[in-house]
Amino acid sequence: MHPRAIDWVIMSVYFAFVLGIGAALKRAMRTSTDFFLSGRSIPAWITGLAFISANLGAQEVIGMAASGAKYGMATSQFYWVGAIPAMVFLGVFMMPFYYGSRARSVPEYLKLRFDEKTRTLNAITFAVMTVFSSGISMYAMALLLKLLLGWGFGTSVMLSAVIVLVYILLGGLTSAIYNEVLQFFLIVFGFAPLVLLGLKDIGGWHGLTEGLKTMAVSRGFAPHAWLSTWSVMGSPKDNPMGVEWFGMAMGLGFVLSFGYWCTDFLVVQRALAAESMQAARRTPLIAAIPKMLFPFLVILPGMIAIASTVHGGASGFALPHKADGSLNYDMVIPLMLGHYFPNGMLGLGLTALMASFMTGMAGNVTAFNTVWTYDIYQTHIRPRAGDHHYLNVGRIATVAGIGLSVAAAYVANRFNNIMDLLQLLFAFVNAPLFATFLLGMFWKRSTGHGAFIGLLAGTAAAAAHHGLTIPGTALPGIKGGWIAVLHHYPSQMAQNFWTAIWAFAACFAVTVLVSLATRPREERELVGLVYSLTERPRSASRAWFARPAVLGAGVLLGALILNLMFW
Repeated sequence: MHPRAIDWVIMSVYFAFVLGIGAALKRAMRTSTDFFLSGRSIPAWITGLAFISANLGAQEVIGMAASGAKYGMATSQFYWVGAIPAMVFLGVFMMPFYYGSRARSVPEYLKLRFDEKTRTLNAITFAVMTVFSSGISMYAMALLLKLLLGWGFGTSVMLSAVIVLVYILLGGLTSAIYNEVLQFFLIVFGFAPLVLLGLKDIGGWHGLTEGLKTMAVSRGFAPHAWLSTWSVMGSPKDNPMGVEWFGMAMGLGFVLSFGYWCTDFLVVQRALAAESMQAARRTPLIAAIPKMLFPFLVILPGMIAIASTVHGGASGFALPHKADGSLNYDMVIPLMLGHYFPNGMLGLGLTALMASFMTGMAGNVTAFNTVWTYDIYQTHIRPRAGDHHYLNVGRIATVAGIGLSVAAAYVANRFNNIMDLLQLLFAFVNAPLFATFLLGMFWKRSTGHGAFIGLLAGTAAAAAHHGLTIPGTALPGIKGGWIAVLHHYPSQMAQNFWTAIWAFAACFAVTVLVSLATRPREERELVGLVYSLTERPRSASRAWFARPAVLGAGVLLGALILNLMFW
């Protein structure tokens, strides 16, 4: 990759613009609410784009492209099954509890619904997860800088850490949200030409499908294994992801999906910044519309890359191998940018990739500093300090979170597909948490003791399953089997799905049993926190297209059509 002066100018203008937005908003950061929640004043269309953009970080762009190469069209299920239904559920059913309770974070809602110990446990596990997720984004940025400048991994990680630190300290969540909107459009316009050029190189859609069919047969799969979703889910041996329909529907479509979109403060925080209850409910529904189409933007390049690597396109593009002999799927996007884009367009593509990195890092770090300040520091360390003190603590937490993310970046370097690592984190943290929220919001009998012990049981079940299983021919260690190897999964993703299922089931069962054995709270204390005891938000007076239920039904219909098209 050889960027020229025009490419550097485009990237420099982007960084100057991003930092300029932060500097302009810095004066508005007068209170902790301004810094952490944007004063709850952002319009729905902005929070909607920020909602999807916060998830459209380097993990999404690089990880989904890598998964597209490794697993094929089945990766689209992370969107059509693993995102859309949960985003609709969040907007229609769950946002009234989050926004209506005036909770400043997801852990704070758990404190209102259950008790302090449940809140603290979730705050700690979420803080750890955001650090690892931020580290994954940092790792992705380091890959790009290494390829772009030839720098070592350590140098690239440290430079990326400094860039993000300055970016977040300037303007807090408001700066992050407005820059996420900018980055959304940059990513769309930066990667759409990559898909078109890659398809042209390999002979169009027909050339892609023929190449993938030949590759699938050479690897012992049915010809359409890289091109279909549900039709290859009859058995784990029938598809490269190594998962059957139940593991896909239950593990990804229910547990991991709802666990992430409905309980992860990284995305919920954007909706909490909305200007009203109706705006907060529409936020995930607005985000779901472009989300349905993103497989064609981020997964398709991976499918083009693997087809070109195995059977060659006109330009001779090929993925490199790692030291262990496996293909380095994480290099799909960086290498395709360098291979297909001419100068000028290369600068736009690199800027889009850097924008995805900035989005992922900013989202995780703003979530980390909020949870640390409100749910750990203010609650347990210094509960009665002034607001300005908490504002400064949040800024210090930003520095600490970046430092911890540097260490997490080195862990991500052990995986050849960062999406595998990301889903493993969600299986440990979000899967049991979703069981807690499901029972807490819809079963008034659930108790704080049940929620706390259930969360511990769910996390323990995830650890036990991961420690007793291993993907493919991997060696015992960070990928599993560190207790004993009782079962081999065909892939890391299949192992992740079943880890999530066990974590959810254990948390759900233990929470129910302990709740039945302990005293529930008075119903009057749960008004506004439990579905059956809360007045439904009224939207009948609004235009049909502005009603959350109507918007949600339309989005679900669109996802169903896409599933049928690529069955």
